[in-house]
Amino acid sequence: MQSAHRRATLARGIATAFGAVAGASPCHASAIGAHTLLAHEDGNGPSTATTAAIATAVTGGSLIAFSAGYTANDQPPTDTYGNAWVRLGDPVFYRGYDGQFDVTAYLVLHAAGGAEHRVSIVKNGVPAGEITVPFIEVRDAGRLQDVAVVYPDASPSLRSGDVTTTGPATLVAFWWGDATGLHHSAMPGDGFTLIENFVDLPPNSAVQCAVAVRDVAGAGTYHVTWATSPAQGAPLWLFAFQSGGDTIFADGVDGGSVQLTASVHVRRITAGPSPRQPPPA
Repeated sequence: MQSAHRRATLARGIATAFGAVAGASPCHASAIGAHTLLAHEDGNGPSTATTAAIATAVTGGSLIAFSAGYTANDQPPTDTYGNAWVRLGDPVFYRGYDGQFDVTAYLVLHAAGGAEHRVSIVKNGVPAGEITVPFIEVRDAGRLQDVAVVYPDASPSLRSGDVTTTGPATLVAFWWGDATGLHHSAMPGDGFTLIENFVDLPPNSAVQCAVAVRDVAGAGTYHVTWATSPAQGAPLWLFAFQSGGDTIFADGVDGGSVQLTASVHVRRITAGPSPRQPPPA
């Protein structure tokens, strides 16, 4: 059974919040830390999605998590160390399925961490439904310098938006392919290294995800291009983290380019079917 494919407008919101930690200063270059990815097969998952345990830094790190699956499962993450997760922008709805599926980003800056660190999301709307939850740590990352969010049309080559840094930075890219089918590939270029890769789906389907990272040595403007098979669209996030500086976060974005602070923008471009393959008819 194939879903009807239609163009949908990305959910829109408002740039709302930012904060600062006085006296913060760079100590070490940021770097990717511990990471994991959890995926539930549709119809076969427990009512709470809980990641595997990772060992995160006690202080000084930033954390990223996503909730991708049924729109009705709209609870934010919680974690072992009681961090307050802030939604970064509005959910991005997959094209097709009449808004039934979306993907939402969450962030913690200057997180508390340690051993046996897990993230959990309660599936309040569709308890047995598919969900994919990457949980990524960026160490010594006091500043979210820039974020770009785009959703390009279906293609074998998908380009992220641009992020601009003012110095050494850790770039973290997320690919959320939207094609039907169970077997896919997504490989990053432009100097990025794949660290999580969930593209071969179980028989009753799940939500695709790939995560890639790159450390850059200095100021510049950067992007990542994903080689994708089959040709498909994908919501794409690209984060740029730097050490030291102000703590910056946001829980909303609007279409186009929205300035959150003097240095941070979240870009979203309206521009591909759901990541979910429906069960055979």
